[in-house]
Amino acid sequence: MTDRSSAEVNPQGAIKDPDEWVTGAEPPTAAQESYLATLAREADAEVPEGLTKAEASKQIDELQEETGRGQ
Repeated sequence: MTDRSSAEVNPQGAIKDPDEWVTGAEPPTAAQESYLATLAREADAEVPEGLTKAEASKQIDELQEETGRGQ
């Protein structure tokens, strides 16, 4: 599941893969960083430093699966 709060949407309204985001190489948004911290705490995991916006989205997806959030 893609983090819809930070997902880029194409003109047809479909959510794009983070690897295809124009802004994917930018730093994560404040919302992504906050949610990642929450998920990591719940999963007893560490968030790698220096993630891009796209990498943060993928990490959110992984931690959501691990914690059962976002289902």
